[in-house]
Amino acid sequence: MKKTLFLALTATTLAACSKPAAELTLSGLDPKNFQSEVNGASTNLYVLKNQAGMEVCITNFGARIVSIMVPDKAGALQDVVLGFDNITDYVTVPSDFGAAIGRYANRIKNGQITVNGTLIQLPQNNGTHTLHGGPQGWQYSVFTATPISDTQIAMSLVSPDGDSNFPGAVTAKVTYTLTEDNAIAIQYEATTDQTTVINMTNHSYFNLSGNPASTILDNILYVNADKFTPVDDTFIPTGEILPVSGTPMDFTAPLAVGERINNYDYVQLKNGNGYDHNWVLNTAGDIAQLAAKVTSPASGISLEVYTSEPGMQVYTGNFLDGTVTGKKGTVYNQRAAICLETQHFPDSPNHPEWATVLLEPGQTYRSECIFKFGR
Repeated sequence: MKKTLFLALTATTLAACSKPAAELTLSGLDPKNFQSEVNGASTNLYVLKNQAGMEVCITNFGARIVSIMVPDKAGALQDVVLGFDNITDYVTVPSDFGAAIGRYANRIKNGQITVNGTLIQLPQNNGTHTLHGGPQGWQYSVFTATPISDTQIAMSLVSPDGDSNFPGAVTAKVTYTLTEDNAIAIQYEATTDQTTVINMTNHSYFNLSGNPASTILDNILYVNADKFTPVDDTFIPTGEILPVSGTPMDFTAPLAVGERINNYDYVQLKNGNGYDHNWVLNTAGDIAQLAAKVTSPASGISLEVYTSEPGMQVYTGNFLDGTVTGKKGTVYNQRAAICLETQHFPDSPNHPEWATVLLEPGQTYRSECIFKFGR
């Protein structure tokens, strides 16, 4: 499947610009509940719609995808992502639901990076480690929203030098495009005025059944990866790259997520409390190749993932524990969702043998991810 099938970025015009939503969305969201001010910046809810009837709602708080309405096997629209129905919960309840993660997605060991020979200590928010940019990562920042058309919106952010101790002033942009074949194309860009590290992703929690009160254990998962990066019991990569063959990490043939997830005799599942690992994709950055696919037998909805990134974190909602109530009053229990986070490998700043995550002045960081829905 060719990239051009998805990224028809010039097919729409400025004449039909999307605007902040003014009435209830198809997913039942009230835009007024997203109209607020956070740290002196205005927040809102924006709606993308295509001719096929698909709807995607996005807030500029963390450039988060709030809802995705896609048709199931009976043609009924289902909301297939977890989240909140108001900005207050996004601000006050720590979560990564739907967020554009930065500066550095995933974990950095002991919160330490070395840039140009200088050791830098980052905030530690995951035991001794830094996770998703630290406790004040970009998911808690208000982005500037620039609607482009009914099917496209850009979210931009200026992260100052020293933001969460990361070096360099970084200007970042995330562009969401809803295509006519029911795909969400996400393009990331960033520039810096000093050498820094960057690794961006989207952290949507998918429940393709449309019923997040149910688990995703019956979902059928395929991952186009022969290898993965094992972790220790603090979720930090050991530095090894191991084959998935003969292990519960092997999804090269489609298999139910829950088939082996509780096999804690396998130390990686014990260390991850289930699946919370980075797969080394066979696609080698070729966005035209399928990286992963997950299907809900209940709804018939499938999700294909394409990416320019070398890796993908599969996380099965292991730490959802029923303490968070989301949209429509639904309690989010363990394994109510699956995350497919396209990325450079976790802790790459401390593994120079892996693909670099350094961004230099004069360079532009670019990454692409496509979430394509079908049935």
